[in-house]
Amino acid sequence: MRKMFLLIIFLSCLLLGANVYLSLDSEVFAFGGCEENCQKCHALDAKEVQQILEKLKASDAKVLDIKMSPIKGLWEVSIENNDKRGIMYVGFSKKYVMGGQIFEVETSLNKTQENLVRINETPKYIDYSKIPLNDALLVGNKDAKHKVIVFTDPDCPFCGKLHNELKKVISEQTDIAFYLKLMPLSFHPDAYWKSKSILCSKSLKLLEDNFEKKPIPKPDCESKEVDENIKLGAELGITGTPTLIMPDGLIVPGAKDSKTIIDIISTPSKKGGS
Repeated sequence: MRKMFLLIIFLSCLLLGANVYLSLDSEVFAFGGCEENCQKCHALDAKEVQQILEKLKASDAKVLDIKMSPIKGLWEVSIENNDKRGIMYVGFSKKYVMGGQIFEVETSLNKTQENLVRINETPKYIDYSKIPLNDALLVGNKDAKHKVIVFTDPDCPFCGKLHNELKKVISEQTDIAFYLKLMPLSFHPDAYWKSKSILCSKSLKLLEDNFEKKPIPKPDCESKEVDENIKLGAELGITGTPTLIMPDGLIVPGAKDSKTIIDIISTPSKKGGS
């Protein structure tokens, strides 16, 4: 009986290798196929990814790395385009790609963000002066010496955690202030209207109420700032929230504790400090 079971698995792998797929990639794994080792049946190389990118009108992108993602049925592909690095996911059928972030439920860790940090170990800087602050929400004193920009999303749980750390920073360091740019992510369906409502009122309190899971009103204006923030984030290569931009232009992705933030600000960078 066990031999027959293994034979069925082996034949399933052969069929998959011959490009015979079920209608959805995830269905391939519904029965724990390929002896739980996906690489026995599936492969993806840089040339194939390049062909996919060409079909997506992204032929300028360069493939940096290909590995199995934490979710069965998806490869994780690291790419670079115009000196900006990011991650996309390719289904085993090679018919579908997706962006977004993968979270591990048990630990609440953002696995995509972890790998983004890894592939972006070389510090990246942007032109701080290109980011307008007129629509930003201020946390701290506007006359503070060090002004840090934070791209945030009202429905991002890690943004809420970071926000608490920002408040700790300004309670300890009066020479630091944070300017919050609301950049709702597409996979948070309510974040867009919440961002508009918060910016219509220019209300930090509404954002903090939302982080505390309190209801906030629908927007009562037609603010363009949210769309402009989304566009700006794309131009700067900011793909996730929260993301901090230090006064010298250093990009710091992900939530950090107050001590780490203070240390980064106070440590002279390779560009000569802030």
